[in-house]
Amino acid sequence: MLDERVGRAAAGAVPTGLAEFFADLGNAVVAVPVLIVAIAVSAVRHRRWRPGVGAALAMAAVPALVVPLKMWIGRPGPPAMAGGAHDGFFPSGHAATAAVAYGAAVLLLTRSRWWVSACVLLNAGVGVGLVVRGYHWPLDVVGAWCLAGVVLSAFRRGSPHSAVEP
Repeated sequence: MLDERVGRAAAGAVPTGLAEFFADLGNAVVAVPVLIVAIAVSAVRHRRWRPGVGAALAMAAVPALVVPLKMWIGRPGPPAMAGGAHDGFFPSGHAATAAVAYGAAVLLLTRSRWWVSACVLLNAGVGVGLVVRGYHWPLDVVGAWCLAGVVLSAFRRGSPHSAVEP
């Protein structure tokens, strides 16, 4: 598969430490606290709690959607993940977590193109890190981004005035 060839070719494309750093940014232990801080700042700044609740629900939707999809699809992981306890790598939970947590944080706090661009680049770094470290195939990450796009779109529609307009 082209996807697997690209994943194998990416193995040495980025220094290991940098790839690991970005891959770790997709961990819920890192991404969720960032979202919690953004929810708190947004609630204080705008004196509205509904957008924060919407962001929390968007974040809760990630495992509620990703886990059943992984079980249903059952895609094996890259060789670095061989011997793991499961076959369920599509879509990437780490990539989806990062995209929704950081994306919702930006939507709560600002619509600045600079911050949106920074969020996109950060999530690209997470995706590259996950692939380079051998935790996921490239399509696992792309699938997670598509899922996150749907979740963030629903969040945005549910709270259209969640941040200061540019």
